Amino acid sequence: MSSNAPRLTALDALHRSLGATMTDFAGWDMPLRYGSERDEHLAVRTRAGLFDLSHMGEITVTGPQAATLLNHALVGNIASVGVGRARYTMICREDGGILDDLIVYRLAENEYMVVANASNAQVVLDALSERAAGFDAVVRDDRDAYALIAVQGPESPGILKSLTDADLDGLKYYAGLPGTVAGVPALIARTGYTGEDGFELFVAPSDAEKLWQALTDAGAPVGLVPCGLSCRDTLRLEAGMPLYGHELTTSLTPFDAGLGRVVKFEKEGDFVGRAALQEAASRAEENPPRVLVGLVAEGRRVPRAGYPVVADGKVIGEVTSGAPSPTLGKPIAMAYVDTAHAAPGTAGVGVDIRGSHEPYEVVALPFYKRQK
Repeated sequence: MSSNAPRLTALDALHRSLGATMTDFAGWDMPLRYGSERDEHLAVRTRAGLFDLSHMGEITVTGPQAATLLNHALVGNIASVGVGRARYTMICREDGGILDDLIVYRLAENEYMVVANASNAQVVLDALSERAAGFDAVVRDDRDAYALIAVQGPESPGILKSLTDADLDGLKYYAGLPGTVAGVPALIARTGYTGEDGFELFVAPSDAEKLWQALTDAGAPVGLVPCGLSCRDTLRLEAGMPLYGHELTTSLTPFDAGLGRVVKFEKEGDFVGRAALQEAASRAEENPPRVLVGLVAEGRRVPRAGYPVVADGKVIGEVTSGAPSPTLGKPIAMAYVDTAHAAPGTAGVGVDIRGSHEPYEVVALPFYKRQK
């Protein structure tokens, strides 16, 4: 087997038996869709969907100075995260550029799990290992130790409750607790990337098929369906959630991306990128660069990443993500645009789709917010 062959998740045979259309994603063979992307998307919005996310990169950080190391290596205040809670944060370069956005779970007093995007897992692992020098902490690559299955959508709490005696009602958003689901030991996290309520279940790869099957059976009466990466992308786009490589890149700081809130200057000690990020913060206040906005099409043509955003015949920005929105019934996009054209309702904004300037409405993000 050549080193270029895509990696397979523990559920690979199962996806193929379900007739999934597979695609190479960040070096992994992943299900893109099982049937209709639109049906999978709407199932998550109205019922429930089941995702294999085993391509995500888990990195465990342990030791007496695990918290101190993570506070130094990441932009967030990780030391203040309680045991059993999770935090969305970023890892930046010395120049403030975003290397990746992450979720960090505090599993125990001196044990954390950092979850990186599949495309950046090695970069994050290398950066954390390098930044660990001089700290009494160990950085461990646990990518092969976990399979990750997500159940997302309004029916997901009921489905999961039927398979576990863990206290799901007491489990807040961005929290995780160890439990048993369908007889399988799991870290049960109330997190997700769809804009809906839902759970992510970290389990041993050898248990993945049993868990997937149990969730499928428990979810069948309420309309749960298996879902691929394609609808995951339209779900997160409607929810205004950034995707690395699109809304987030090394050429942008968290302040450029409108996510300056994740940078915690008040935490103790220095952290990688602090000086550059302080400059970026004051720059964003005085003279903000482009702003991330939502765009809703007036016509039917779908904008794609990289398409220019235009007004008065001039380029005023660039689309970062675009797709048809099953919930809105129209094409939508996220784009970075000049501040002069960033206010919701700004007139005269269009997207250059292969030479034709298609009219778009500027809206505030997110496009979709679930009813609590």
